[in-house]
Amino acid sequence: MSKRLPLRLTLTLILAAIWLLGISPVRAAEQIKPALLKVPLAFPSALPAVKSSIIWMADQAALISNGSLKINTYEPGQLVAPFEILDAVSTGKVNAGFSIAGYWAGKIPAANIFSSVPFGPESGEFLAWLYYGNGLKLYQQMYDQAGYSVKVIPCALLAPESGGWFKQPINGPEDIKGLNLRFFGLGGKVFSKLGASVSLIPGSELFVALERGAIDATEFSQPSIDQMLGFHKIAKYNYFPGWHQQASVIELLINKQRWNSLHTSQQATLDMLCKAAITNTLAQGEAIQYQAMQKNTQERGVTNLYWSPEMLALFESTWSEVVEEESKDPFFNKVWLDLTAFRNNYRVWQRHAFLPRSTAQQP
Repeated sequence: MSKRLPLRLTLTLILAAIWLLGISPVRAAEQIKPALLKVPLAFPSALPAVKSSIIWMADQAALISNGSLKINTYEPGQLVAPFEILDAVSTGKVNAGFSIAGYWAGKIPAANIFSSVPFGPESGEFLAWLYYGNGLKLYQQMYDQAGYSVKVIPCALLAPESGGWFKQPINGPEDIKGLNLRFFGLGGKVFSKLGASVSLIPGSELFVALERGAIDATEFSQPSIDQMLGFHKIAKYNYFPGWHQQASVIELLINKQRWNSLHTSQQATLDMLCKAAITNTLAQGEAIQYQAMQKNTQERGVTNLYWSPEMLALFESTWSEVVEEESKDPFFNKVWLDLTAFRNNYRVWQRHAFLPRSTAQQP
């Protein structure tokens, strides 16, 4: 019959053996190879949503990882131009990047869906699909299937953006025809079908384009961010709601080889920091928009306007035509069908759980 050693003696012997082998608990932790991510930004670091996401993460990473993970960020164009980040990360020119998937839609049509979708989903539903539906799986599959060697992590979330800045009011469809405007993603395709000439210009170049008349109107983000780009100095009509971007996901891309070389604790740190950054950006964005809107109307001569029911109906019906056209791409269609199925099920909860928007709440 074997005799059991006392528990304390057993633990002492185990720790002694570990120590003799030269892998004490302290030294085991020290054996994690330090990693540095050099992250070019698609957006200026001064913008609130960038500060509260990747810049905040850069401050927290070394602290949370006890120095094993560091993040350095670089302004747009300093290492890589905003529209070149995906290729640069995939080829290893840089080991990471912070951008929005819609910037690659010319190469990967489905990328637009993982940025923002006209007429919803809103932030809660979007996150539900990403984390508890098939969203994240399809997001990574999109890049893998297109041949890009990247790991993607959603890393910021902006709730509704404004519906655009215009030099003249938009009273009907006729006011859209012939307009030169900057408009993002799938919403831009709606404006194209309505007769506008649409371009996608990086945020850092928008004010000059608007000032010089290269574009007649623009959208970029939320009022708190737009004010920093100075749109109010030129375009005095700010439309709401941002039907084209009720929620916008910003992504952290990491070179796949670099991701695989990270310790599992470093990977977990990035995953958790990005989830925290999503909370941070969403909460901050909801808290500060009214200040910019009030300042626009009270000090800057801006008129905040709500799209008329007729214009919203026009945008939505045109959006249905865009979906039909975009769905000719097999992977776009696959993602769209999955998102649609999720939304149809989610609607059971949505219709019962949330208050309707009353007429009294209209601006």
